[in-house]
Order: sequence, then structure tokens, then C-alpha cells
Amino acid sequence: MADVKLLDCTLRDGGYINDWRWGHGSARRIIQSLTRAGTDIVEVGFLRNVDGYDPDVTVCNTIEELNRLLPPEAQRGHTMYSGMAMRSNYDISKLSPYDGHGIEVIRITAHDYDIRDGMDFAREVKARGYKLSINPINIMGYADKDLLWIFDQVNAIHPWQFSIVDTFGSMRRRDLERIVSLADHNLAPDIRLGLHLHENMALSFCLAQEFLDKPLLRDKTVDGSLNGMGRTPGNLPIELVADYCNENLSTHYDLDEIMDAIQDHIAPIKGESAWGYSPAYFLSARFNLHRNYAEHYLHKGDLTNRDINHLLAAIDPGKKTAFDAAYADKLYTEYKNRRINDESALTALHTAFAGKRVLVLAPGATLATEAGRAAVADAGADVTVSANFVPDFSAPDYAFFTNAKRFDESAAYPCPLILTSNLRAAADATVVNYARLSGTDARAATVC
Repeated sequence: MADVKLLDCTLRDGGYINDWRWGHGSARRIIQSLTRAGTDIVEVGFLRNVDGYDPDVTVCNTIEELNRLLPPEAQRGHTMYSGMAMRSNYDISKLSPYDGHGIEVIRITAHDYDIRDGMDFAREVKARGYKLSINPINIMGYADKDLLWIFDQVNAIHPWQFSIVDTFGSMRRRDLERIVSLADHNLAPDIRLGLHLHENMALSFCLAQEFLDKPLLRDKTVDGSLNGMGRTPGNLPIELVADYCNENLSTHYDLDEIMDAIQDHIAPIKGESAWGYSPAYFLSARFNLHRNYAEHYLHKGDLTNRDINHLLAAIDPGKKTAFDAAYADKLYTEYKNRRINDESALTALHTAFAGKRVLVLAPGATLATEAGRAAVADAGADVTVSANFVPDFSAPDYAFFTNAKRFDESAAYPCPLILTSNLRAAADATVVNYARLSGTDARAATVC
């Protein structure tokens, strides 16, 4: 029967939520709880080129610094401890040879654009005596022929483990079946197969069960984190997969210890920084994109999920793996512009507003007060325009919308509409180019 191990990556992958600032005592207690729970491997943190040593942070320059977080050897049971290093941001000369104590597993990772250098990096780690795990970023970004090349390289290095990493959370069941089958039939039989999942499509637990149930030719490892903690949308919750293993694989992970760790250390963080499934991150996974694209467009604050879907669909394949903010902004500007011939609309607005006293109402708390409403009445305006809302105490002469999240195309508005070209306009709306209100075009824009 294949050996199955669970690896907890809370202190490493979960650290994207809190900048790895756990506090030395809290990090130690999390490790102790996971150790008492019988977790097979606990990932202590990142090896990375950083300035100095901070005992409260689980990102360190040396293995010796990470080792300071471990329980006394007599209290470790069968638990192993690991760290992760990325080829592009860690000087391998800082890694001391394994001395038989402390962290014994090093997981290395590399992008598709530096995977060849990543294999050399892996050789360096193995030469220092550690159990090596090779974890290429974004396994879903490789064609089958590229995966076969990777497996050839892995067999030549012969690590302890190779891990399937669904970096962008885009894996579905058929993808899992294909990639696991390729790995199982092309890797040397004594190389373990690991699985690291993200929750973009809310499929991580389903995929983990399927992976665990597969009769493979080799041993397996499944990654998870406490309460699924990890950069939005998060990881596979280790408590779910531990319970599944207890029920189906005759393991004996102590769920009480895991739940205590969640209650004491993770729940307070989630109260401040949420993670979990979100439609925008589902869309980023749908197109197998770096999650920063979804975050970038969410932070704009004026895009609907439909807008984000269309923007993500337009991203060039060559731009998917590494986030490019300037490129993302270019797509955003082009999308928002949707340039039209608005000369007749501008002429009509100029005629309607020329020589008149115009009052513009913006959404805010003031208009909810009697004083605010009295000020509107006392303004003596000839024309009243509400911007990105319609007041509930009076009907304006025009409602002007630029924000897709505030405009409801199916609503029955009580006045004529003025819309920018980024919105799906009603048939009788007056539409002007969005570009007149943004970027360089705004400086020369006049509508009245």
C-alpha cells in the first residue's frame, strides 16, 4: 500500500496573508500543534534573500534561522520539517549542508521561463544532503511534451519528491487525471508524487480526494493549510483532507490539535484579512492567469464581474504567467474607452446646458441629512445632474453614470441618462466617450 503524507504549508503559503509576520512564539506554537496532531511534514517558511534576521517572520536567509522555530527533537515524533526556496530569489551558497537535524526537506520552485536554471538549482540542494522536492510553478501552463521533458530532468536528478502545483487554481478533474497519469508513468517509481492545490474554483478538496483514491505506482503527499489560509482564494484546508484520510486511509491525525491551532492562531487573522472563493479569482483560474490580474482589476473599483471576465479573456498568452501591471492598465484603458462618435451627443448636451446654472449631486452622507437636502433646494439650479446615483428625495433632470458597478441597465430611471461609453447603454441614453473623462483626454474635455 502506498505511503500517504500530509504537508502543512500554513507558515509558508499562508504567510502571503500576513507578510509572514506570525510572531516567533505563535509560529512555534503552530508548529507544535501540527506536530502533536501527527502532521507528516510541516513547512516552516521560506528561504529567501532578505535583509537581516527577524525572529517574528518565517522568511529567512539561512536554514539555521528557520530551525530556531522547531520543537525539541524529543517532541517531534515522526514529523519532518521543510522549507521552500525559489531559484530566482535565493542565493544557494547560503544553504548549509544537512547535518541530520532540523529541517530535512527542501522544496524548490521555478517559473516556466527559468525552469532549466531551476533544475540546476535543484541539483545544488540535493548535493547538500536534503530530501529534495521539485515543485514547478503552474503545472497547468505546460504542454504534455514539456511535462515529459521535465520528468526526464527530474529522473536524472532523482529527488525524493516531485509535486504537481496548481498555482493559478485552474485544474479540473480531467486535468488532474491527465497530469497524474503522465507523472505516474514517466517518473521513476521511488519518486513520491505531491499535490498542491488552490481554491479558485472551489475544487481543491474534490481533487485531493480523487488524487488520494488513485492506485498509483508510488507514494503520495498532499499539501494543505490551516483553514485553507493563503493568498486569496486560499489553499486546500488541511483539516478536511486530514479527516478524509482518517476515515478512508486508517490514519490518525488529531483533529483536536488542528482545530486548536485554527482557533488560537488563524481565526483572528481571518477576521482581519479574508481569503476563500471569489468570482474574480475563479475567472483568473478559468484563463490560467496570474492571480494579480484579478486583484489589479478588483482594485479599480469600477468593474463588474462581467467586465473582469472580458478583460481577463483578452490577456495575451505570453503575458499570463508573469503579471504585467502596465499591460493590464493598457487593456483596462482600451476596454473602458470603447470609442464612439459622440459629436452629436456633445452638441445636444451643450444646447441643453448652455447659459444655465448646473448643480451636480454626488453620492454621500450629506444628502441624507435635512441640511443637505435644503442646500439642494436653495441652490436655485436650472439643471440638476446626479453622478453615479439617483437621489431618493427628488428626481434630477439628468443622471450621469460612469461606473459599471453603480449603473443598473435594467432599472427604470426617473430622468434622462448620460452614460460614458464603457457602459452598456440604454437605447435612449446620451453616450459620450469614456476617454474624455480619463487620462490625457480629460484635460481637453468639455461637454457644455
